[in-house]
Amino acid sequence: MPDPAERVPLGRTSLTVTRLGLGCAALGNLYDAMDDAQAQATADAAWAAGLRLFDTAPLYGHGLSERRIGAALRARPREQYVLTTKVGRRLVPGRDPGTIFADAPALVPVFDFSYDAVLRGVDESLARLGGSRIDVLHVHDPDAHEAEATLGAFRALAKLREERVIGAVGAGMNQSAMLARFIERGLVDCVLLAGRYTLLDQSALADLLPKAAAACVGVIVGGVFNSGLLADPRPGAHFDYAPAPPALLARARSLAAICERHGVPLGAAALQFSASHPAVASVLVGARSPAEVEQALRWFAQPLPAELWPALRSVP
Repeated sequence: MPDPAERVPLGRTSLTVTRLGLGCAALGNLYDAMDDAQAQATADAAWAAGLRLFDTAPLYGHGLSERRIGAALRARPREQYVLTTKVGRRLVPGRDPGTIFADAPALVPVFDFSYDAVLRGVDESLARLGGSRIDVLHVHDPDAHEAEATLGAFRALAKLREERVIGAVGAGMNQSAMLARFIERGLVDCVLLAGRYTLLDQSALADLLPKAAAACVGVIVGGVFNSGLLADPRPGAHFDYAPAPPALLARARSLAAICERHGVPLGAAALQFSASHPAVASVLVGARSPAEVEQALRWFAQPLPAELWPALRSVP
């Protein structure tokens, strides 16, 4: 039975992370608003459970998530936890009508992977976090900006690593192919892969995961429930931040039915599957309340019968 608080090396970095970490997009009011007290209580519940990896980004709540997790961790011993955030979006004054973050500050995230913008962004993140260093800094979603990220953002992050403002250079994306290229080029110490190593999408097996294992690059997996579909496959559930297409909803419901026949929740199978690959150091769970933290902990520690996995693989 996996231990969510077990600490393991993050690839070739000097950092160790817990097998389960807290993804802090929800602390930025993802889809629905919460107040500062609820955000604090959620982070406190993760800490009380022994989780010591906390992942945030300027995008999450347009700075709100960084401010909240910074406040929640401020009184904690700094050497005991790993804090990760991201670069690649400047927050500029204005309103974003398409944001998925409720009651977000009047700031608009704008892609900018240039060297100078990244250095400014790190200073702004540190101010929101209330600290002087970041353990892992990820280049965030450079899908349409690979060249700029390579020439600008990664150069800036290498400089910050030399200056010990950050501990490790990473990249966080919802695709595996570009992350695999970053590993091949020696640009990253670790990566954050969202949604591409799950019960519904295992595309990372073709490129990223074998390359990461060979290069001793640590992998953190997020989006293990594909935005909620693998936690609760009901009509209207989200897949990759949008309502799930009917075919994917039907597939998720088939997976849930198999889990039910084996007496286990689909969420437990989804979470433990994403943690099972030897290249994966940690998985992130998004939680918006202490109850959701506790549910994730139960799912992570739930005994699963060996015969469940071949049954799940049988779903086309």
